[in-house]
Amino acid sequence: MRRCALRATLVAIMATLSACQEPERAAHTTPATAPANRQDFLARGHCAGRDAAGAYREADCADDHAVARVLARYNGPQATGPRCPEPTDFVLHIAAVEQGDSERSSAPEGYACMRNLRPPHPGDPGQGGGPLTVTGDCVRSERDGVVKETACDGSGAHAPEYRVTDEVPTRDGCPPSTDLYVQVGGENPVGCARRLP
Repeated sequence: MRRCALRATLVAIMATLSACQEPERAAHTTPATAPANRQDFLARGHCAGRDAAGAYREADCADDHAVARVLARYNGPQATGPRCPEPTDFVLHIAAVEQGDSERSSAPEGYACMRNLRPPHPGDPGQGGGPLTVTGDCVRSERDGVVKETACDGSGAHAPEYRVTDEVPTRDGCPPSTDLYVQVGGENPVGCARRLP
C-alpha cells in the first residue's frame, strides 16, 4: 500500500426508481472519518450515528447517537457489487482508506447497506423510499420512460400511479395485466406494475 493521508467519505444514497428505459439516481454526500487499523469499519452488525456536522461515524449500537445498523457490507463499487438486502433503508458509500504499509491499517472502497434502528423505514414495501424497488412498492411517472418511488398510502408529495406486483427475470414473466415494466435489479430484475385505480 502506498502512504497517504487517512480518508473516508460516506455517501447516503437517496435512491430513485427508474423505468426499464432510463435509470436515474439522486445522491446526498455526508463525510465521515474511518479510524486507523479498521478494516472492519462499518462491518455487518455494526451501527452508525451522525456527528454534529451530519457525518456518519461508527457508533456502539446501544449508544443514543446510533441511528442505523449495517445489514450487509461489501467491498468494491455498488454498481458492480451484490444487491443490498431488501430491508435496506439507505446505502453508505465508503471511500478507500490507505494508511501505512499494511493491509491491516487500510480498508478498501465499499458500501454498507443500512437499516434505521427506529422508524421510519423507507425501504419497507410501499413506504416510498429506500435504495431498492421491491414487490409492494408504488411509483409515479416523472417523465416519459422514468418513474420514481412514492408512498403507496398517498402521504408523499406525489400520488402513486402504479404498484409493483411481481419481480421476474424477463418481461415475458409478467402477468398479462401488467401496465408498466420497472427496472428493479437483483436476480429478478423486472418489476411488473399495475396501474392503481
